[in-house]
Amino acid sequence: MENIVENFVTKVLEQGPYQELDRQYLVNRIYALVGETDPQLEKHPSNFLEIHDALIEMAIQNKKIEDNPTEREILGADLMNFATPTPSQVNAKFWNLYQKSASAATTYFYQLSQHNDYIKTRAIAKNIEFPVATDYGNLEITINLSKPEKDPRAIALAQTQQSISYPQCQLCMENEGYEGHVGYPARANHRIVRLLLDGETWGFQYSPYAYFAEHCIFISETHRPMHIDRSTFQNLVALTKLFPEYFVGSNADLPIVGGSMLSHDHYQGGKHNFPMAMAKVETSFKLSDYPDVQAGIVKWPMSVIRLASEDEGELVNAATHILDTWRKYRDPDRQIQCETEGINHHTITPIVRKRANQFEMDLVLRDNQTSKRYPDGIFHPHADVQHIKKENIGLIEVMGRAILPARLKTELQEVQRYLLAQPNQMKEYHKNWADEVQQRHTITDTNVQEILNQEVGHVFLRVLEDAGVFKRTSDGQTGFLKFIKAINR
Repeated sequence: MENIVENFVTKVLEQGPYQELDRQYLVNRIYALVGETDPQLEKHPSNFLEIHDALIEMAIQNKKIEDNPTEREILGADLMNFATPTPSQVNAKFWNLYQKSASAATTYFYQLSQHNDYIKTRAIAKNIEFPVATDYGNLEITINLSKPEKDPRAIALAQTQQSISYPQCQLCMENEGYEGHVGYPARANHRIVRLLLDGETWGFQYSPYAYFAEHCIFISETHRPMHIDRSTFQNLVALTKLFPEYFVGSNADLPIVGGSMLSHDHYQGGKHNFPMAMAKVETSFKLSDYPDVQAGIVKWPMSVIRLASEDEGELVNAATHILDTWRKYRDPDRQIQCETEGINHHTITPIVRKRANQFEMDLVLRDNQTSKRYPDGIFHPHADVQHIKKENIGLIEVMGRAILPARLKTELQEVQRYLLAQPNQMKEYHKNWADEVQQRHTITDTNVQEILNQEVGHVFLRVLEDAGVFKRTSDGQTGFLKFIKAINR
């Protein structure tokens, strides 16, 4: 058998930051990590990732690491670090390429992040994805199977570990090159491109478990909470100027309606045309103080105002005015209260994209109130749809791409068996829904999968409707127009 370590080094030399003179050095450094006894392998590895996997098996057989997900991940990142240029080299090449085009720079960085296994392409390929037609266009349904499940042994070990506060969170820049530990991801092969936004240093990276093409994250150098204000709108516009092929948006900055990481200021972007971006404006209106800004209500299950202008300053001014108006807006007849007992409830999920010579900004109105009837949130997925989706409706889902939990892969298989009157272990919380599906369709072996896909998609549509502040009813749209009048006072 060919020497696996030599083969890995050859691959590193083909694309990494090292030269042929470094070969012996690399061989010895890798032997130090994986041991020197060749492994007994069932098949001969051929591509770079397979050789990387074989080296991890070699390390286990040579007792260099224990066979558990944490140590596998740490060693894997350490190995791929050899194939990854240093942060200064990555930044220099990125910005040199940017002088040719933004696309050339992002393509380089994206391909590097895939090649060195920072973006988990093999795990992402396991995700389930299908479209569902609705009155608002095709919604995108995904069942997220890419993120690894927590290992019980790692959970048990974590309980014995001393608390570590470095890095402060998984979005901090201190993660670049971080070794990782039980319960915290390995980041030896992680790289961040630095850029300036409004005089502050920000980082640009890709998401390791991407939800769509070139899914990227922009992170503040300072560990501070998420916030939506004028500076947010300015930064989003600035980023779309830097990367005109990408949309850029921000999760809302309040619990329930915000994303899963509110403790660190960040935005998300990428090269994907989301369903909401394709939705049309159905009701145009004028902004009396901003004549150079086009405005309208988007035909969408959530409450979305779209602004468009060539004048980025006026666009930011108009968006800030709408945010300020919404933060103070009350409509008790429609359960809309901006605050209770001094706690603010209103914010916006903003998304910016470039269309020809104009900047286009979608402002999604959000309200995080709770009530006795809706303790999880009045404008949050209600109890009858939580068997499919209970988690927060964040930026990506607002735009029409469902990120559904991994549990649904096996649970929906049991629902299929139930619908076909086969022995099953369907969860009780799916029963009411499954019975309704059965009443609506004649179900057979050949159509059950497609019917279930469509029905899951229509539950997601209900999820978005629940999260909509002004409902898609005559009364709800009357309320929306009432808010538009408030903007123009």
